[in-house]
Amino acid sequence: MSNHLISPSILDHVDRRAGSLSAEFAELGVATVHESQGRSGLMDPAIKPLVAGSRVAGPAVTCLNQPGDNLMLLAALDLCREGDVLVVANLAPSTAGMVGEIIANILIARGAAGLVVDAGVRDVRELRRLPLPVWAKTISATGTTKGGPGWVNTPVVAGGTSVRPGDVVVADDDGVVVVPLESAEQVLERGRARVSREAVLLEDITAGRWPGLSPELRDQLRTLGVHRVPGPQ
Repeated sequence: MSNHLISPSILDHVDRRAGSLSAEFAELGVATVHESQGRSGLMDPAIKPLVAGSRVAGPAVTCLNQPGDNLMLLAALDLCREGDVLVVANLAPSTAGMVGEIIANILIARGAAGLVVDAGVRDVRELRRLPLPVWAKTISATGTTKGGPGWVNTPVVAGGTSVRPGDVVVADDDGVVVVPLESAEQVLERGRARVSREAVLLEDITAGRWPGLSPELRDQLRTLGVHRVPGPQ
């Protein structure tokens, strides 16, 4: 095992190859992406957007902090680039307000596309006015210390989901989902196909042509022993 995975470390490099796919992932949305990768990668639904209608996708920059301390988060700011999504994790559950107006403005100045915090945020009135989409587990005015060692740009677990630097983070009103870098193109292709199928289905529904349950689902009901009981004649 590499020493930087054991000792507190800051890794400068992020593989941003999937950055060019970000706009398409954002357009697909969390639900479609989640379904398109076998219903995996979804963060805990407690992590919600501060502003309804927010939507973003981009390569992850990660930081792993001591609970109630945001020193490593501050160290990660210098490594954020245009289009990145900063993912803030902790070594143990935390509800401290790790991000406020100042940090959000730094991220905007760095060109970051969004922020996901598996803890609390504060200065919420100001955050909701800023052009930085934010997802967080809670809102809390509790402050943080700045003395705990940790990691930047190593694999972390946020919202119960593994996130590695460069993975695609997709977030909207449905939550946050993480797409592993190595499978991003495959997931995107499946997502495109799913959207195309659903577009045809929606056209049929709107035109009154919905055929009802598919033969496969009807067979499944029969296999499960589900009986249809006719109403009175």
